Amino acid sequence: MKRVVDFVLSALGLIVLSPLFFIIAVIVSLTSPGPAFFRQFRIGRNGCSFKMLKFRTMTVLQDAEKGSFEAGSSARVTRIGRVLRQTKLDELPQLWNVLKGDMALVGPRPEVRKWTLVYPERWAFVHKVRPGITDPAAIAFRNEEDILAAASDPEKAYRLEVLPKKLDMYEMYVKTRSFSGDLKIICRTLYEVLNEIL
Repeated sequence: MKRVVDFVLSALGLIVLSPLFFIIAVIVSLTSPGPAFFRQFRIGRNGCSFKMLKFRTMTVLQDAEKGSFEAGSSARVTRIGRVLRQTKLDELPQLWNVLKGDMALVGPRPEVRKWTLVYPERWAFVHKVRPGITDPAAIAFRNEEDILAAASDPEKAYRLEVLPKKLDMYEMYVKTRSFSGDLKIICRTLYEVLNEIL
């Protein structure tokens, strides 16, 4: 049932939002050199890797698609990229990942391999389900970049403080997930995004 709902809603979302996709893609391409979309390998269900899509929000960096992740670094974020990140519009292309079956609308956020090698036993449990575009941790840590930027050692702060808390939420989601719970998470996500936009 969850997969059917994900497929239908992602297909509808891609159709309805196609004009917005076009506008954002043009703005991204015109305001900084490089492609409109950013693809990066992330780890999903059963530990399998897949290419996750986003609108590009940073200047192009060689090998970034392979999984580099600079915790708390915003030096390469473009002007339009800051807006897209703040409003979470950069995540919209992941509707294509949902349509393909790599992701779900709701589920633990997929990480780059580097961070799934930290606390591997916990990740093995989390990876029993498809990763999602949003989940309780994505809402709670929507200002994660600001938190890490303020840390003296962002990578250490992510590894020892942020990631364990996110894994707590991921594990709780896997244990208690339900259709009604997913709907509540989607509604809360839309509420938070609209608050940022308005």
